[in-house]
Amino acid sequence: MTVAEALRKGVETLRAAGIEEAEIDAAILMQAMTGIERAHALAFPEEVLPEEKRPGYEEALKRRADREPAAYITGKREFMGLPFRVRRGVLIPRDDTETLVEEVMLHLQDGMRILDLCTGSGCIALSLLHYSNDTTALGTDLSPEAVSCAEENAGSLGLRERYRAVLTDLFPEERGERYDLIVSNPPYIMADVIDTLMPEVRDHEPRMALDGGADGLTYYRRIVGGAPEWLRSDGWLFTEIGYDQGEAVADLFENAGFHETAVIKDLGGRDRVVKGCYYHV
Repeated sequence: MTVAEALRKGVETLRAAGIEEAEIDAAILMQAMTGIERAHALAFPEEVLPEEKRPGYEEALKRRADREPAAYITGKREFMGLPFRVRRGVLIPRDDTETLVEEVMLHLQDGMRILDLCTGSGCIALSLLHYSNDTTALGTDLSPEAVSCAEENAGSLGLRERYRAVLTDLFPEERGERYDLIVSNPPYIMADVIDTLMPEVRDHEPRMALDGGADGLTYYRRIVGGAPEWLRSDGWLFTEIGYDQGEAVADLFENAGFHETAVIKDLGGRDRVVKGCYYHV
């Protein structure tokens, strides 16, 4: 089998399984399992795929056809131009979340301290650290798997000395610290909606990273209510939100005493981030 035939077979297999991005995923899996990039396969279509590499590629295609996310199969996902490790039990970084990081970067200054609630893979905090100087971050998560994964990503990105992840229910157990910025991509999907999601999400990603309670706002109430205790005066809170939660979350910010509250849209024109500044009297 040539590399071009293998790639074509992969696309056909995934299309038959209803995968919308069959061409992209087939190329991702081929590169991850064989080391052959799509551009190489197109440039040298008659090159023979080494026989010893076929089983791994075909197994990866089968897993993806069964609707397992490509990121869990390859063990990695790019975010903000950086490679992040991911695995089962850890939420896969989304392109939409880059809107949150980009908005935070408008307020980020060298030397700031960041608290990242529901850190997951650590992609938000670690991206902010990578693109700034002398900043530090503490990430929190209720999942041991996420904390372990975030720490691994900090190491692989050379940020271990500036980032620490701890296992806790939202805010750190040790009180008294103040942060310049608090960021969070919390669970925000309504509980009764989760079973209607695409199988990649519903059947494979951790429910605890998705379930935002009956109205999707459970974690926002806790975050917005607790954040002032952890923010320095003039500190900012940033949260990712669902496309239809802008008004409700902004109201929570304002009712909690935040100023300069704003709802930020993503590239698709949908509400994606709510931010606010808190002043201590």
